[in-house]
Amino acid sequence: MTQLSLKDRLAAQRIYLILGALFIASLVVSNLIFQKFFYWDFFGIYTFEISVGILPYPITFLITDLISELYGKKKANEVVTAGIFASFFSLLIIYVSDAVPATVWSPVDDTLFNKVFGATALAVVASMLAYLFAQYIDIQIFHFWKGLTKGKHLWLRNNFSTFFSQFIDTFTVLFLLCSFGKIEWELFGALLLSGFLFKVLVALLDTPFLYAGVYAFRKRFNLKMGEEITLINE
Repeated sequence: MTQLSLKDRLAAQRIYLILGALFIASLVVSNLIFQKFFYWDFFGIYTFEISVGILPYPITFLITDLISELYGKKKANEVVTAGIFASFFSLLIIYVSDAVPATVWSPVDDTLFNKVFGATALAVVASMLAYLFAQYIDIQIFHFWKGLTKGKHLWLRNNFSTFFSQFIDTFTVLFLLCSFGKIEWELFGALLLSGFLFKVLVALLDTPFLYAGVYAFRKRFNLKMGEEITLINE
């Protein structure tokens, strides 16, 4: 095991905090913007119809895979748990903001605010239930493959863990939103297919970024294949 200097461990700690902040920001934002849907014509092969809330979500899985690879399962799970608390705290702020009455001159009145953020409570609950399943499963599968391959074949554990966890996430969110009448059931199949295929495509596209991040970390901190960083507070 490589022994890091105090300076390097402090640098690793700062990078971990930055990754955690990016993860939490991506997660909270995805819950706030989910009500807008867009379409994307993928070179005439397939037209995706998906929520804009899905755009920051793949970033969260990329970050947890990066943390899992470099800092270990425990640190990845800690970031996931912090993300859950941040999401519910943002829900509390939105609930209070919706409850207080708007002034007559407010650019955003009560009706508009409720229309944009009124479904956020359900979205956060649905998202968190799916997120709990998906992220923890992603981390478990990632480390299962890491142990099985002895730290080799990063692309394998990155994609296999993400594919499975993203399907669980997409299915659970849509099932709950349809069950509570926020989305019509006849849209369930099409949205599930579009959401899952989009996430699979993004997962494949983010693999080079994961390799680049892991390579940069290993070079910066002189890590061996499969070696993880131990932070100061551990």
